[in-house]
Amino acid sequence: MALMTITLGTQKLEVSRLGLGCMGMSAFYTGAGADDAGSIRTIHRAMDLGVTFFDTAEIYGPYTNEELLARAFAGGRRDQVVIATKFGTIRHRSKDERGLDGSPENVRLSVEGSLKRLQTDRIDLYYQHRMDPGTPIEDTVGALKELIEEGKIRHYGLSEAAPETIVRANAVHPVTAVQTEYSLWTRDPEAEVLPTVRELGIGFVPYSPLGRGFLTGSIRSLDQLADDDFRRFNPRFEGDNLEANIRIVEQVDEVAREAGAKPGQVALAWLLSRGDDLAPIPGTRRVENLEQNVAAADLDLTPEQLARLDAVAAPVGDRYADMSPLNK
Repeated sequence: MALMTITLGTQKLEVSRLGLGCMGMSAFYTGAGADDAGSIRTIHRAMDLGVTFFDTAEIYGPYTNEELLARAFAGGRRDQVVIATKFGTIRHRSKDERGLDGSPENVRLSVEGSLKRLQTDRIDLYYQHRMDPGTPIEDTVGALKELIEEGKIRHYGLSEAAPETIVRANAVHPVTAVQTEYSLWTRDPEAEVLPTVRELGIGFVPYSPLGRGFLTGSIRSLDQLADDDFRRFNPRFEGDNLEANIRIVEQVDEVAREAGAKPGQVALAWLLSRGDDLAPIPGTRRVENLEQNVAAADLDLTPEQLARLDAVAAPVGDRYADMSPLNK
């Protein structure tokens, strides 16, 4: 069965039901940047399978992930895909240092850099990666609205924004999508963010839908991760928390055995069951993992299996070591 297409919110951005998160190809995870040729093969295979939605950001590398996508989409492939990238965590007005900057000036500098690196004349979906407490969201969205009018971006979105911020942004110009971590590993959006975006007609894009790889069942020890892997410093992977959280994977794996599927496929199927307005973006560098993820779109779990997954306890530990930049 071909991967279906959905529309993100009322702004009519059409994307594949599952996208591909490209961060780990270039940054933060074990093996990042080690095999660009393999990553490009994975991107091309994703397109063969009907994936049209590809997620990146200027901070991934920084910059190298956008350049990787440019190479992958060369040769006439650009018009076949929806590219989402992000700004706001690099201060281009301050020697490109890392930090939050949603100022109109930084928006302009950021988009020009992304357009150049992606070798494209427009960005399909441009997210503010993290909210800047020093810049009113109205000012940031005002600049994004101008970019839409100029044709440099087609749509804009927000990543890890609080409901109040989403409402304020939407009042300036309709938000196309909100991106937030959401999975069996992180169900926080269900309380306020999901109801808010659905009420406003905004699409929702769950990132890390496999719990940063944990829900695949493949990570049982930090010894499997490189010294600079982001997850080594994530509270949910540290010390006793890791041992405690393995119980979640064991429950997912039990359902997977019943369904004749992989644990990661069960985690994705559960997430897809939460609504047909979601477009999760599982990430991988490997063709084999990609094919498994895409096949999850055809996995039908029974009501009893979904209920058991719904009852899985929350993980132990915060999802970031520093939660302060989130949900502003």
